Amino acid sequence: MRTRTRVATAITTGVVATALLASPALARAQDGGMGPDPSRTAQQTTRQVAACDGTGIGAGPRGGQMGQGNGGQSRGAGMSTGTRSDLTDVASGTLTDAQRSAVAALAEEEKLAHDLYVAFADQYGTRAFTRIASAETQHLTEVRIIVDRYSIADPTADRAAGTFATAATQDLYNTLLADGSAGVEAAYAAALTVESTDITDLKSAVIGVTAPDALQVYANLLAGSQRHLVAFGG
Repeated sequence: MRTRTRVATAITTGVVATALLASPALARAQDGGMGPDPSRTAQQTTRQVAACDGTGIGAGPRGGQMGQGNGGQSRGAGMSTGTRSDLTDVASGTLTDAQRSAVAALAEEEKLAHDLYVAFADQYGTRAFTRIASAETQHLTEVRIIVDRYSIADPTADRAAGTFATAATQDLYNTLLADGSAGVEAAYAAALTVESTDITDLKSAVIGVTAPDALQVYANLLAGSQRHLVAFGG
């Protein structure tokens, strides 16, 4: 009788131990294989950060995650689903003179970002600058829709790369280009300045705006700039 008891106890102990060892794997399986496996945590975090290039108002990390790191760092340019520049179904409204001036200024800012990132992409060959420059093209396209709808003079029309209508924008571009030419890390720092400035100006520009189409564009640009800031290490 005692022998049978010892055998039963040993079997029970073995089952419990096996269950305890298997429980993390079972938990991950029940969670679609995405449980908190410690061996994968750092790798997953890097991929998530690298996925944030924010090409427009896309779905962010759920877009095609093609992060491109830089020197082992988690900067990168992932591919999201892009922005809808077609505002056909979005109603127009009215803009004050100050709001119209803000739209024109934002057009120059988007051109500055595009031209600067193209220059850095040519100099350093980094995917982050190449892809985010494409996103800035999309942003400028959207701003120009508002420019056209409200008959605002476009300060970027017929302007060659690196040239701007306002002296302040030209000076800023020249300064950032010179700073970023010192090395790729300096270029990323210049890009952070651009995106931080864009975010601040967009938050200021949207105050008091009621026109649905302008609000939509501002929301698109703000979401994109916030993702770009992350992609550049901000």
